[in-house]
Amino acid sequence: MTRIMIIVGSVRPGRIGLPIAHWVRERAAAAGHEVDLVDLAELNLPFMDEPEMPGKRAYTKPHTIAWSARVEQADAVLLVSPEYNHSYSPALKNALDYLQHEWAAKPVGVVSYGGASAGLRAAAALDQVLTTLGLVRVPVDMAISGPGAHLVDGAFAATEKQDATLARMIDQLGRYAEALRPLRS
Repeated sequence: MTRIMIIVGSVRPGRIGLPIAHWVRERAAAAGHEVDLVDLAELNLPFMDEPEMPGKRAYTKPHTIAWSARVEQADAVLLVSPEYNHSYSPALKNALDYLQHEWAAKPVGVVSYGGASAGLRAAAALDQVLTTLGLVRVPVDMAISGPGAHLVDGAFAATEKQDATLARMIDQLGRYAEALRPLRS
């Protein structure tokens, strides 16, 4: 069983990312994976406040130590990312930047969302940071255009095509997690 960490990349009130993340969590759990849903609004990491660089792993703050342990337990990562001004959110960047080694050799998928671009510019902007941290992108992209139109009573109602694409991404996360396991040991 693969432990997939799903990170909600938006913290603003009224965000659509949380219902999308709940849909992703349901599908990953239904596929037999263990899921850790991280809501960055609840995690509430302050802007980087550690005195040492993350690469040293000399953490001094309880929130960093807890975040490190939580990420360390994940076999794979799935980011639910909005697009803000042709990029991703500062909360997501901060959460990624807090750590370094804990991300290495883990597969990552991105479910992006936004207006006409479906968040693809945010996903593209994430690539440089993800690869620098040693995360390995799976070859399936999930981009949701006009996500507000898919909300029904506060829940994300995916299309068959979206469900099928997400299923492929989750499958790839599991396969890549197994293949990369020796590199994480």
